[in-house]
This record gives sequence, C-alpha cells and structure tokens, in this order.
Amino acid sequence: MYAIIKTGGKQIKVEVGQEIYIEKLNVEAGETVVFEEVVLIGGEETKVGAPTIVGATVEGTVEKHGLQKKVTTFIYKPKKHSHRKQGHRQPYTKVTINAINA
Repeated sequence: MYAIIKTGGKQIKVEVGQEIYIEKLNVEAGETVVFEEVVLIGGEETKVGAPTIVGATVEGTVEKHGLQKKVTTFIYKPKKHSHRKQGHRQPYTKVTINAINA
C-alpha cells in the first residue's frame, strides 16, 4: 500500500516504513506529524482524490532536522567586472512513515 501526499509544495509517494526528506516542518524531533493532504492511495484498490481524499491521513514520526549540501551559484556579467558568488543550504526534515489511514 502506498500514498501520494502533498507537503512543502511538492507531491511525494510514500509507503509504510519509508524514510523521506521533506521541506522543514515546525515540529520537534521525536513528535508525530499527520499529513492530511492525501492525493492518491494505491494498492489492491486505488482511490483518487479530487483534489484530495476526504478523511485520509498519513502519519509519520520526525527523526531529525538538518541542512542539505551546499549549492553554489555564481553570477557573472561579462565586460563589467561584476561577479558574485553565493551559497545556499536548504533546511529539511527527515520523517519516517508509520501508517496510511484510508
């Protein structure tokens, strides 16, 4: 059984026991988080939401928070002696999926 949830502006396919990395949530490590925007539930029978499935939830436990690898951007304007180097590390939350409630 799997589900597709919406979180952080993205859609993610999840299964029970899977560890996912999503956009940072304001939840402490070790707490339970419930995703209520379930777009699709698949398995023996498939349920498709329009736009979401009413009453369906996905539960998970927050494992940790962290920062992804650094992405370096370099902006350069030719013949103007102008350049800028900038780095960015996107924060994430690691979640372990516990249950899919249809």
